[in-house]
Amino acid sequence: MTTSNQKPAATLRDGSVRATLWRKQSDKGVFFNVTLSRTYKDGDSYKDSNSFSGNELLKVARLAEKAYDLAGELRATESDVDSGAQ
Repeated sequence: MTTSNQKPAATLRDGSVRATLWRKQSDKGVFFNVTLSRTYKDGDSYKDSNSFSGNELLKVARLAEKAYDLAGELRATESDVDSGAQ
């Protein structure tokens, strides 16, 4: 989870499992961190957890792969914008 009020660069979902990409800037350029979580209902409120059941692990793996690919695409897009290419 992030402690700032920054909005995610992207969010990918598969049911209750979510991969959230966060844009970060460093002196070496832009990169993306990924948070994997799942949403569940506790009484009347929804909560997030970073633990997954065995049945959710394939969803986590597939979302992690998609997040990896998307982070690469977003980095490339940012590089194109920074270099003035269209």
